Amino acid sequence: MTTLGIIGAGHIGTALAQAATDIGYDVVLSNSRGPETLAGLVDALGDRPSRTGTVRAATPAEAAAAGDLVVVTVPLKAVDDVPVEPLAGKVVIDTNNYYPERDGHIAALDDETTTTAELLQAHLPRSRVVKAFNHIYAADITARRTPAGTPNRRALAIAGDDASAKETVASFIDELGFDVVDLGPLAEGWRIQRDTPGYGPDLDAGRLTEAVAAAKRYRDM
Repeated sequence: MTTLGIIGAGHIGTALAQAATDIGYDVVLSNSRGPETLAGLVDALGDRPSRTGTVRAATPAEAAAAGDLVVVTVPLKAVDDVPVEPLAGKVVIDTNNYYPERDGHIAALDDETTTTAELLQAHLPRSRVVKAFNHIYAADITARRTPAGTPNRRALAIAGDDASAKETVASFIDELGFDVVDLGPLAEGWRIQRDTPGYGPDLDAGRLTEAVAAAKRYRDM
């Protein structure tokens, strides 16, 4: 049984906690406000009949240290608060999207000289960051799970600079109930950012591959 650390207990973090405990992962869930604020959520997740893994609340540093695999799902403006040392050497899933109205303007994202996942990778130089789960609605993480081989199975895109890390994340996504489309390195993560054809729609691997190929950078729109 593997432990999933989750930094950020919003919609995506909560959905991943539910989906992961359903398939036997132990989950350590955290937010910026403290473990005590997650008591109700932890009770709700733990009381589900479908749960086969455990769930507990912790601080972000504790979730980072406990996780064999760690998800960072926080507003982009909070990336600099993500603990660095406990994540050294670990595979880290980045679910973040850039919303200037929420995050404030970030020049390197406005001029598209970097991507959101590359910002997290720069903050976590000794971690192996993989982009995933940023283009699916939180409710669909639990509602659209299907077994491998299901016709028209929903697919999720990943991007990362480390092949082994991508294999780990692809395996996790498959366990959760989705096919995977590999975009290549982190720099290609822009192909699934907001306002691109693949952002949001429920697509199988073939159609998602077509959607990401058709993506245009904001500056080219």
